[in-house]
Amino acid sequence: MKLLSPAKINLFLAVTGKRPDGYHELCMLMCAVSLYDTITLIFDADSRSQKIGVFCDAPDVPSDESNLAHKAASLFLKHAGIRGSMDIFIEKNIPAGAGLGGGSSNAATVLSGLNQHYGFPFSREKLMEMGLKLGADVPFFIFGKPAIATGIGEKLEIYKTLSSFKVLLVYPGFSVSTASVYKNLKLGLTTCKKKIIKASFKDRTFNPEHHLCNDLETVTASLYPEIATIKSLLCEQGARGALMSGSGSAVFGLFSDAEGAEAAKRNFSQNKKWKIFVADMLI
Repeated sequence: MKLLSPAKINLFLAVTGKRPDGYHELCMLMCAVSLYDTITLIFDADSRSQKIGVFCDAPDVPSDESNLAHKAASLFLKHAGIRGSMDIFIEKNIPAGAGLGGGSSNAATVLSGLNQHYGFPFSREKLMEMGLKLGADVPFFIFGKPAIATGIGEKLEIYKTLSSFKVLLVYPGFSVSTASVYKNLKLGLTTCKKKIIKASFKDRTFNPEHHLCNDLETVTASLYPEIATIKSLLCEQGARGALMSGSGSAVFGLFSDAEGAEAAKRNFSQNKKWKIFVADMLI
């Protein structure tokens, strides 16, 4: 079974509070994009014992039980009461530690793929509930539509009025620790929360000139000035707006047409440290 596992971008990320358990309350506008990892599931029909193998072509991605795809397969089999063995092959295109949700997407793709393989024993809602045990972004990828996400990211509401833009993704060649970004976040200095009332995403079309906002960007950019440089360059190259995705390090620009995005990609490609991708929003 061969499956595509998409990346995501955060068009809006407001940190609205901190819970007693240490997690942060968020309000996000999330959209998947057509930058994909490819996941291949190969099942061992004759195996009498449960064994899950993970193989990945990216050296910085773990191939043991700590891999989210492995955890997803193990969790699914446990909930389904199935003793199954399989190998999971991950062909990586989504950079790790980039704020693009690659690991979470892989986990969601494995859950959905196994659900299909075993005859759909679980509803989408149940899969999302299982996915939340693996990570806050996993339910979004199972949800499969642009969404307003609240809580820690698990409460999802479909966002139907998102216009399609060409997305130019720039990965600067280094990963960022999400935990360290949140640790350095000062809630009193966050500003995106004020935009929620003005934006009212539920009632109007997303406007990149006015609505792009990420409370984590200031923290990450203070540690890695390259983030701000890439943002400025994207806007200079004609992007309608630019923003860091998630906790970084990837930055994206939204372009009105493919020609503008491809022209900008050619200019950005002169920097050999950066990985550049042009993608569509999956709406």
